[in-house]
Amino acid sequence: MKKTVWKWGGRLLLALGVLVLLYQAWIAVHVWWWIDHNPASSSFMDDRLEVMQDRNPDAELQHRWVSYRKISDNLKQALIASEDAKFVDHEGFDWDGIQKAYEKNLKKGKIVAGGSTISQQLAKNLFLSTKRTPWRKAEEVVITLMLEGMMDKQRIFEIYLNVIEWGNGVFGAEAAARHYYQVSAAQLTPYQAAKLAAMVPNPRYYDKHREARGLLRKTDIILSRMDDVEIP
Repeated sequence: MKKTVWKWGGRLLLALGVLVLLYQAWIAVHVWWWIDHNPASSSFMDDRLEVMQDRNPDAELQHRWVSYRKISDNLKQALIASEDAKFVDHEGFDWDGIQKAYEKNLKKGKIVAGGSTISQQLAKNLFLSTKRTPWRKAEEVVITLMLEGMMDKQRIFEIYLNVIEWGNGVFGAEAAARHYYQVSAAQLTPYQAAKLAAMVPNPRYYDKHREARGLLRKTDIILSRMDDVEIP
């Protein structure tokens, strides 16, 4: 009886291992394809559309892909200044940033800061659900390594700029520029770019509260840091 249990248990573990490897291969193929093909959507975009259509079956996302050169350098500088100052130098993970976020969260007794890089954020947006689980965090690490291993920094940043959320159903730099300022992503001023970057941590809230004191304060901080960052 025990031998049978062990036998079937071993087979189950083997099957699970094969499924995990197949899933990793599926992700790797997508990352490889996106080196020179643009993703039409992301896991997070699909999740948000589903939520929106539960309330309104006719709901649609605001999203339009634009190339890297058609996005203002102001927005690129603002996002790096706000989200990942060491983006061009690290290999996917900012260990100093992670340590500082951990210490800040420990001091506050709750999660008030994150140490995720742009590459990690892109990994989550492209493939993962919004649920926080140990499995998701481990998978995020694997996908981040794939992105950094197969794509250059400019491509990672280009995809990020085109898929991140900027409001209720608003995704990507072009849609955000038109939604908030009625201009193209190429025409964003430094202040407009800084304000969009300040919205990234909580975009649906700031979509409704565009003059929130905290948002305006963070906008000024980002604006003061933009000239000091390097963009790919």
